[in-house]
Amino acid sequence: MSTRGPHMTARRPPPSWGRRRLDPEHSLGLRLTLATVAAFVVLVPFAALAALVLGDWPPLHRLDTAVTDALHTYALTHPGWVRLMSIWTDVFAPMPLRAAALLLAVWLVRRGARRLALWVAVTMLVGGVLGPLLKLLVGRDRPDLLDPVARATGYAFPSGHALNAALAAGVLLVVFLPYARRPAQRVTLWLVALLVAVLTGVSRIALGVHWTSDVVGGWLLGAAVVAATSAAFTVWRHAPGTAARSTRP
Repeated sequence: MSTRGPHMTARRPPPSWGRRRLDPEHSLGLRLTLATVAAFVVLVPFAALAALVLGDWPPLHRLDTAVTDALHTYALTHPGWVRLMSIWTDVFAPMPLRAAALLLAVWLVRRGARRLALWVAVTMLVGGVLGPLLKLLVGRDRPDLLDPVARATGYAFPSGHALNAALAAGVLLVVFLPYARRPAQRVTLWLVALLVAVLTGVSRIALGVHWTSDVVGGWLLGAAVVAATSAAFTVWRHAPGTAARSTRP
């Protein structure tokens, strides 16, 4: 016969650490913390690099010049390499990547993932605004080569191609990694994202229209924007009063 009264309830033991990890509130806090830390960690080296560029730090200048001279010398004697880099840099230029992001956002809206579609649009928009603004603030000139194989206008730092390629790579991973159930699919997504970001940036250096630090700055800024907008999206998605109206993509 039980000795418990009608008002006595069994006391639940405190959740173990393993169960606590799966709690939605703890999961939200962990994701938000990681995204915020990632944005800060990436933004710090970008700010440091921008300061070195503004100060025309001699070691950085020598490194940029050495890489540009080496790749330009190679390009002058390898027209096939120049054509390949030119095609790649045109296909993965900022405007085609933004058009692809717009199509992705439309696809997400049609699937009912409106918030994720808005995140894609905002991420590309924020990067698209920051890039030209920082170019004006830094005011760095592009490489001035005697026999250029390609030409580009505007200031150099940060590289708009590298920035938008990094944004596109981040969008690709954030949107499609949850659908990749198999390890091979995840590896493929990572490889595609890295290929788009890295080769697009390298094409700008190979064509002699950007310094190496311009491209690295574009990559860093793109990663920081993706991390920052992801953190903001996480907060908004789970904000009180909006979670009840949200639907899972």
